[in-house]
Amino acid sequence: MPELELFISNTCPYCQKVYRFIDKYNLNDKIKFTNINQSAEDKARLVEVGGMNQVPCLFIDDKPMYESSDIIAYLKENIVK
Repeated sequence: MPELELFISNTCPYCQKVYRFIDKYNLNDKIKFTNINQSAEDKARLVEVGGMNQVPCLFIDDKPMYESSDIIAYLKENIVK
């Protein structure tokens, strides 16, 4: 299984959309959550590795995927069993 890390922000409605999907399918234990509001280092890493200061961003083995609908589609196809 790929290493998954989801970069989120407290106030982002698109992050909440992804989180609701993750919660519905009980995927919390398969994904590391990183809140960019809680750490300047994490926010800097998002920009450095991902190239943009945009959330939600799912790192799949350190490769960024943006857009909530794309993230949900990926999780539905590859992680939900």
